[in-house]
Amino acid sequence: MPATTTRSGWRDAAADLARRHPVLERLHADHGPPTIGPGAPPGERFAATCRAVAHQQLAGRAAATIWSRVVDTVGEPFEPRAVLNAGAARLRSAGLSNAKATTLLSLADHTLDGSLDWRRVARLDDGDVVAELTRVRGIGPWTAQMFLMFELRRVDVWPTGDLGVRAGYARAFGLDQVPDARTLDELGRPWAPFRSVVAWWCWRELDSG
Repeated sequence: MPATTTRSGWRDAAADLARRHPVLERLHADHGPPTIGPGAPPGERFAATCRAVAHQQLAGRAAATIWSRVVDTVGEPFEPRAVLNAGAARLRSAGLSNAKATTLLSLADHTLDGSLDWRRVARLDDGDVVAELTRVRGIGPWTAQMFLMFELRRVDVWPTGDLGVRAGYARAFGLDQVPDARTLDELGRPWAPFRSVVAWWCWRELDSG
C-alpha cells in the first residue's frame, strides 16, 4: 500500500531537491517545504472530490461561493444519497455548470453502487488511482492528480495539464515561454520521485509574483 507523506517526509523531499539544482535551492529558501494538510479521511473523500470538481477553472472566491451554495443545497453531511436527492436542476441553480452537476451525480452513483470504494482507492498506486477516478464521467486527470496530492498526500504527482504549474515553472526557471504539457513532462523527470514538491513550489512562485 503506497504511504502518505508525513510532514517530515515533505521536509526531507524538499531538502533533497534543494541539493539538486540552484533554482530548486532558491525555491526551497523562498517557499519552504509544502504545507499540505492531512487530507480527508475515507468517509469525507467523496465530498472532498466533489469540492475539487466545483473549484475547477474558477478563481478562489468565486469557487468558494459556489461550493458554499452547493453544500447548502445538498445539506450536511455531504453524502452521495443527498447529492442524488438534490438532482441536477438544483445543483445547477446553486451555480454549478451542467457538466459539473453531471459529474457530482456520477460520483454519487459510483460511490453508492460500490464501483468507487474510497478506502480501496487509497491502497492503489498513483497510476491506478488516476485510472479508477477517471472512469467517472467528467473526472479528468487533473482532478485525480489533485486527489492524489492533497487527499492521499502522494509525493510524486506531476500535473502537467495545470496551467499554474506550467506558468510557475517557466517563471522559476526563466523560460522564454510557458511549456506545454508534453514539454513539462520531460522537464519534470529529473525531479522524480518528489515532483509534488516542485509542483507546489510552482504554484507558490506564481502566487508570489
